[in-house]
Amino acid sequence: MHIYFPVAEVSVNLFLLLGLGGIVGVLSGMFGVGGGFILTPLLFMVGIPPAVAVATGSNQIVASSLSGVLAHFKRKTVDLKMGLILLIGGLAGAMVGVRIFSYLKELGQVDLFVTLTYVVFLGLIGGLMFVESLNAILKSRSNKPRKKTKHHTWIHGLPFKTRFRTSKLYISVIPPILVGFLVGILSAVMGVGGGFIMVPAMIYILGMPTKVVVGTSLFQIIFVAAFATLMHAMENFTVDALLALVLILSGVIGAQIGTKLGLKLKAEQLRILLALMVLAMCFKLGLGLVLTPGELFSVS
Repeated sequence: MHIYFPVAEVSVNLFLLLGLGGIVGVLSGMFGVGGGFILTPLLFMVGIPPAVAVATGSNQIVASSLSGVLAHFKRKTVDLKMGLILLIGGLAGAMVGVRIFSYLKELGQVDLFVTLTYVVFLGLIGGLMFVESLNAILKSRSNKPRKKTKHHTWIHGLPFKTRFRTSKLYISVIPPILVGFLVGILSAVMGVGGGFIMVPAMIYILGMPTKVVVGTSLFQIIFVAAFATLMHAMENFTVDALLALVLILSGVIGAQIGTKLGLKLKAEQLRILLALMVLAMCFKLGLGLVLTPGELFSVS
């Protein structure tokens, strides 16, 4: 059953899109990511123009993240104070990102830039997460007792410190704002929630507990993705409401399932599964850049 999307100007199988939205929703609930780093490339593959996929994918990210964060609120695994500080940087970054996207669209280089950005970021983050998570699993299986030591980094020496009681941290607000700013840019340019950057940054740079990271990341993603969508609709006119509705319906259901699955896995297992998915998508996109396409020329 195919359905026509007026802004994208293509017809796509409805059940295929529902399946894609559901899968992304599950990822959102399990890992605390918006899922855009999976959804946006998949939309490319089913024929949605990149400019429309980036802008419209943010709608689904908002819905699936909202569904997931409600479940985390019930379990009190959301650090609201940290989420609001991340949000300050995120909104500023989204404004910058939309401007960059508009400029690239005028130059006709959006498709190439978005794909290259995905390959670089997904490869870097996925590789680092996989190595760290694998080491953590191997250490947990060894018989040697692990000493719990707290080491201070340059972050602990920065000014404007505040206490985050839910995360049990006392650090500067500068690193969370910078992390939020970077995620905001990625959200606007790549059509992602930015969780694949934010989750590792919150764990390894800010030192937050993994279970708190997931809910807090989803909280911030909701507002940044919604803001980026609004900016795209006003400046670039690339948001397809019908496509967004189809993705939202399946994404909300998937997020609830993913939240329950995430609670059954250990923190190290969650991170290594996310790393493997990130690397798989990076490989797929990178392959598309080097292989000769089946049709060198096409008429649209």
